[in-house]
Amino acid sequence: MNKYRFTSPLYWKISAALLFTLALVGLGYLFISSYTSQRYFQEVNQQLYKDVAKYMVEEASPIVDGKVDTAATHDIMHSMMVINRSVEVYILDTKGNIIDYVVPFTSVKREAVALAPVEDFIKNDGAQYIIGDDPKAPGTRKAFSAAPIYDKETLAGYAYIILASEEQSAVLSNLFGSYMLKTGTFMFFIAMIVALIIGLLAIGFITRHLNKVIETARRFKEGDYAIRVPDDTQGGLDVLRDAFNEMADTIEANIEQLKSIDRLRQELIANVSHDLRTPLSLTQGYLETLQMKEGQLQPEERQKYLQIAYESSEKLAHLIAQLFEYSKLEAKQVQPEKEPFLLAELLQDVTTRYHILAEEKDIQMQLHVQDEVPLVFADLGLVERAIQNLLDNALKFTPSGGEINIHLTNQATGVEVRIADTGPGIPVNEQSQIFERYRQVAPGNSKAKGAGLGLAIVKKIMEIHNATIGVQSRPEQGTAFWFCLPAYTG
Repeated sequence: MNKYRFTSPLYWKISAALLFTLALVGLGYLFISSYTSQRYFQEVNQQLYKDVAKYMVEEASPIVDGKVDTAATHDIMHSMMVINRSVEVYILDTKGNIIDYVVPFTSVKREAVALAPVEDFIKNDGAQYIIGDDPKAPGTRKAFSAAPIYDKETLAGYAYIILASEEQSAVLSNLFGSYMLKTGTFMFFIAMIVALIIGLLAIGFITRHLNKVIETARRFKEGDYAIRVPDDTQGGLDVLRDAFNEMADTIEANIEQLKSIDRLRQELIANVSHDLRTPLSLTQGYLETLQMKEGQLQPEERQKYLQIAYESSEKLAHLIAQLFEYSKLEAKQVQPEKEPFLLAELLQDVTTRYHILAEEKDIQMQLHVQDEVPLVFADLGLVERAIQNLLDNALKFTPSGGEINIHLTNQATGVEVRIADTGPGIPVNEQSQIFERYRQVAPGNSKAKGAGLGLAIVKKIMEIHNATIGVQSRPEQGTAFWFCLPAYTG
């Protein structure tokens, strides 16, 4: 499992994602540090020299009688720049136009600056960090100092001093870049290596438990359906472990059910094939005999052969009809058409038809109806089919001289129909299987076996009516089937 942890694609994908994240964080750190440091320098510079413009205006009157006093202004400007070569001094009119300046080196590239930052600076007396336009670098904003210029108590303009000249910015940028590059690069690689090691260990610890789930899923996929994720799986994966194990249990149960159904299908195919083959063989055999001995058979023999062929074809048709009927019921293609009717009348009609068959087998068939049995609300055709299947089953297994008793009674849950015979009975261990699809049970030592669909059809019909069918039987003491339908209350 440990070997799989370090060869797992998941482990390396997460590790690659961590490395990429650390690289982004490192670059972001360098960028933010550089930006923050530069802003910090400008803010400190502005706080230290925020009053320099005010002092300049107090020492000299840059504007006299509406005109710039160039000589006096330039003298003090040069004096300031001798002391601090990083400043750039500008005189602005009331609209922000540059009317005079003293700057080192390169020329001024802007004719005016925005007045809003200047007015804000004067209003707050430099208490807040404010940056303004750099006349020598359009699009660049720097820290400044500013003061109003009055000519005979009339606002005539502004003294505007950039506190970090272009030369100073270039020198600081180089020094800062060199320092930050060396320090930042060193710290970045140290931090990234440490974070990467810690991250890989943490990922290994987390994925150690996750790999158990992955390995279990892989083995389950390969056919080891008994494997489950161990209970010692931690790392916050308890929910995933339980969900996988529950899913595996369900899949394994479904697989076993499918295997069971497949075995039952194979049994059904074998049983149906046998049941179809017998009447089909009889029909073919007697028809061939009739063809081969045409003119040699007596009328009585000919009639006998035709009767046997006819009965075999009827049996074949009945079996095929059962198969189609059960298939439709199982596929839920049959929609019941419920109506109120008297079960007593239906039972009377059905038993009247079956009396002839019972007499041929020397079986007594009796109908017992309780007084004042209410109407039921069900599909008459489907209920009749269920009763016929139960009577067919009773006739098949009741020996000559036996009895079949049909009872109709009123119960608290509805109207109950009970069909009891005096046949060989059904072993207790087989009673739970008689209603299963494709399952057939021959009571006692009886050889009367069919495709096992008759009782399965009855069960499906009862399910459609939200009813159940029950059985009570003991070997050599007969069998009783019953079902209960809801009484009509409309």
